[in-house]
Amino acid sequence: MQRSAERRLTSGFLHDLAIKTPDMEKPVGSLSGGNQQKVLLAKWLATKPRVLIADEPTRGIDVGSKSEIHHLLRRFTEDGGAVIMISSELPEILGMSDRIAVFHEGSVVGELKSAEATEEKIMRLAMGAVEKDEGY
Repeated sequence: MQRSAERRLTSGFLHDLAIKTPDMEKPVGSLSGGNQQKVLLAKWLATKPRVLIADEPTRGIDVGSKSEIHHLLRRFTEDGGAVIMISSELPEILGMSDRIAVFHEGSVVGELKSAEATEEKIMRLAMGAVEKDEGY
């Protein structure tokens, strides 16, 4: 990639993700945790993937950075991309998902559409408490 194209791409991501840095030459490791997460996501999105696997994409970051990452992931899906999100935060899963696959002991035990999903249903499935007449 040419240096000028790289700078334009970087500048666009800095703006779109509200990455807070004094300049784009600053080492990523010197940024806050939330800004480091956003830089990592920007690097993956720069490859123009069709599918993005996001494993705990907002773990340990501030609420503002979390919101910006969620916004970017939504925009990615609106533009035709697909996101497979792995998260231990149920509110994040409920707020970000179209479909939720629930695992128990390494196997998928249920799939819920976002409209029917609740924390209780997800937890019951995750704990293996599935009865045949529940329709999961």
